[in-house]
Amino acid sequence: MAPRRMETKPVIFCLKMLLLLYSFIFWVTGVVLLAVGLWWKFMLAPYMLLVSSTHSNAPYVLTGTGAAIVLFGLFGCFATCRGRPWMLNLYAVFLSLVFMAELVAGISGFVFRHEIKETFLTTYSEAVMKYDGRDDRSLAVDGVQRRLRCCGVYNYTSWFSSVSFPVSGIPTSCCVNLSDCSGADLKNTTVAAHKVYKQLIGMTLSCCLSRFINANQYEMV
Repeated sequence: MAPRRMETKPVIFCLKMLLLLYSFIFWVTGVVLLAVGLWWKFMLAPYMLLVSSTHSNAPYVLTGTGAAIVLFGLFGCFATCRGRPWMLNLYAVFLSLVFMAELVAGISGFVFRHEIKETFLTTYSEAVMKYDGRDDRSLAVDGVQRRLRCCGVYNYTSWFSSVSFPVSGIPTSCCVNLSDCSGADLKNTTVAAHKVYKQLIGMTLSCCLSRFINANQYEMV
């Protein structure tokens, strides 16, 4: 029996090291999810109004999931070090649940990718049409246009149909150079074309979505 035990010990040691490494990586993913959830909640909350007319529970789900993964990642390390079978079995059950949840989320995102894009464009178009420069959705539109250096839904002409255009013209967040972009210029449909960003937000979203889908397809293969 002694030689067999001697042969088994290195195998158990290797398995423990591999499980500890996996548990550490699993713990890191939990930290990342937790950080993303908090970042979404405190930094991206204004922009989420452009994705949906109601506040999303996604940041709370990400934060809660991340916190749970962090705790169970630590539990996995503890269970591996102690070597208790019931702890390892419980850890295996949790990993199975996480895998199933990620699989369902991935499939849902792939199946409903077109609906997600259409929802964003619809909500963003509505925010542009009802832009007043003061409410949360209007400020979110300004933030998107400054960060992406874009103007309107498809181009700057989208603003011609907004309720604010007859009064204030195209928003200053569309201006390439604020010092050379007066209120009169933004009300003039001809002059404004040379003062605002030409980048198309629709094109940007399509490219980003295309890259994301292609990446997922490669991962699925």
